[in-house]
Amino acid sequence: MSQLEMLLLHHIRALKLEVPVSEYRFHETRRWRFDFAYPDLQLAIEVEGGTWSNGRHNRAKGYEADCEKYNTAALRGWTVLRFTGDMIKKGLAIQMIEEALRD
Repeated sequence: MSQLEMLLLHHIRALKLEVPVSEYRFHETRRWRFDFAYPDLQLAIEVEGGTWSNGRHNRAKGYEADCEKYNTAALRGWTVLRFTGDMIKKGLAIQMIEEALRD
């Protein structure tokens, strides 16, 4: 688990929210996993850690693979919340997660 993922999990626990499942596999034949998921709500949380460091997910092949993953998830009824490190550090991510869990 990355430092950003651990920080987000800390925020979730600090607010006494239900702890999501880590590394949740949502597809039966693909190896796709969500960083965190609330399977009963079909709510997925993805931490986009490499946004400023030209990480794998920001290069053409990785970006395309992510698009396929997120689109497939949407077609299966999932809501996918994606957060950058800054969004997690500034508290915006936890606010949005709280809102999603309330709805």
